[in-house]
Amino acid sequence: MYQVILLKSETGFARQQRETADDLLDHEGVTYTLRAGPRQPLPTDHAWDEIAVYAPEEITEEEFQDWYARLQPQVEELRLKY
Repeated sequence: MYQVILLKSETGFARQQRETADDLLDHEGVTYTLRAGPRQPLPTDHAWDEIAVYAPEEITEEEFQDWYARLQPQVEELRLKY
């Protein structure tokens, strides 16, 4: 199982559990591409599934990095150590 984080905008995200971490996925009519992971977080106070981070395919790598940084305070999975 994978914990999927969808970066929807620089201020919005969604979480999903998925059986696979495909290169592309569709969510609410938007095509998302795999941008980070899947990665297994280091142990914390509980076990984690592998984390995969997706963003809309039309955004650039620079925009993805900006969204990721802006959402880190809100999304625990983006703050984990790997």
